[in-house]
Amino acid sequence: MHCFFAELELFIPVTEQNLADRVRYIMRSKIFDDAELEQLRRYAILSSNELATAGDAAPQATDQLPRVEAATDLPVMVDSDDDEMVSHELEQMRSKLEEAILETRSVPLENQPRLPRIPLSKRNRTVMRAPNPMLVTYLEASRDLCETESVLFGAAVAACRIIGAKLPMARRATKQSSAIPVWRKRIEDRIATARALIGRLTSFRSGNNRPRVVRTVRMAFSGTNISLSQPDITQKLTERIDDLKQKIAAWGKRIRRFSERSRRFNQNPHQFFHSDQKRLYKSLERPEVCGASPGPDQADTVALWRGLWSEPVNHSEGPWLEVVASQRASVMPMNLVTITPEDVAEAVRRGILDGLHHYWLKGFVVCHAVLARQFQVALNQKSLPSLFTIGITHLAPKYQ
Repeated sequence: MHCFFAELELFIPVTEQNLADRVRYIMRSKIFDDAELEQLRRYAILSSNELATAGDAAPQATDQLPRVEAATDLPVMVDSDDDEMVSHELEQMRSKLEEAILETRSVPLENQPRLPRIPLSKRNRTVMRAPNPMLVTYLEASRDLCETESVLFGAAVAACRIIGAKLPMARRATKQSSAIPVWRKRIEDRIATARALIGRLTSFRSGNNRPRVVRTVRMAFSGTNISLSQPDITQKLTERIDDLKQKIAAWGKRIRRFSERSRRFNQNPHQFFHSDQKRLYKSLERPEVCGASPGPDQADTVALWRGLWSEPVNHSEGPWLEVVASQRASVMPMNLVTITPEDVAEAVRRGILDGLHHYWLKGFVVCHAVLARQFQVALNQKSLPSLFTIGITHLAPKYQ
């Protein structure tokens, strides 16, 4: 399976284990029904037989093309219940689509809601593909990439509302919240309780005989034959305090061991490196320091960056520029690039367009031709709209 996948997808790095995990996920989540799985099995057996009969002969491009098209153009089988449900909601979806597009056009990019992850199911796929005929009118009237993005984003919002997915208010989050395991919270509560008990025992050993302190000490020795009137009660208190300190140390070591193991697991090259290299290198550079020192003065920061970006500077180039110019004279100019809908379909397989994940761009197939035309115009004019050049920059002060 891995060899066959490597022939079909030359630019996707994947391991045998990853393919096996994908197969198990597809089987468990019931993405395909029995008829679709049987069709895939027949296609795989047919392809393997063709490869076996080919032997050592080099395959021709015309022989490979039908197999690839058969793999990519498998019919999507939808239950009749789903068809009835979508046809019944078609008018509702049309009104929600118009309403969502009007909403997203008036909302700035940074205030648009973050699109949630949609569960994979036939019902959701059918709902997601239903707006395609309705989008033709909006996309034909789109003048640039900004309007196309707002139309597609509105269609995604309308599909989420039909499906019932929750849309958070804020789109861009500055920090992701990490869930703390229940067992860790339980251990932290034990540590807090033990520390409070140590404080009461230490206070009683120092001569504090308040009723609340005495009651806590008696509860600490409940179930034992130790009485507060014994002559060696001071020694018993010391032993009890030392025992609690050892438990706190053991609990803290368990939490540190878990944190270290989680950090190593997240930095595993097969986990973290392939998914987000920038975040991995950033975590290896230095630990995060929050509030360790006061931030830089705002006026100084503005003055520094204004001097770097706003004030023109005349540079005196050295003789190396002539060497570069002579080397550049022998370089052949690049051929003109023509962007096709097929190029857009290939690009959106793993790409993101300002919050529109490839899941939506693959579903709204009617937008591929429009995006290809508008990207071609942007390429010819050598200009992109501000939508693709606006971002949030966080200034991280070094040292002080």
